[in-house]
Amino acid sequence: MLIYKIFRTDEWQMLRDNGETAGAPIDLADGYIHFSTATQAAETAAKHFAGVDGLFLIAVDADAAGDALKWERSRGDALFPHLYRKMSLADVIWAQPLPLQDGRHQFPAGFEKASQ
Repeated sequence: MLIYKIFRTDEWQMLRDNGETAGAPIDLADGYIHFSTATQAAETAAKHFAGVDGLFLIAVDADAAGDALKWERSRGDALFPHLYRKMSLADVIWAQPLPLQDGRHQFPAGFEKASQ
């Protein structure tokens, strides 16, 4: 199963440059890297990145994350994937721009269907 991280351009570039990251500022504050499932990603983008352009959607294989990935209750009492280690560039299956159009983030065509 793929899980998703939304990064700002500079955060994505830092991962690419350094080969690993402890995440975005909210991840550093919380002590783990926040991820979303395919069905949660659009709401995450709208709630935490409203009006923000220059984002990237990063796909990671949940199974490959091993025991460092915990599923914990969060928004709406839903289970969200949280990574309790640094994320490495090797974790990335793919990355795509997440452009902002008419105030909404445009996810890749077939995103939810292809992610399940």
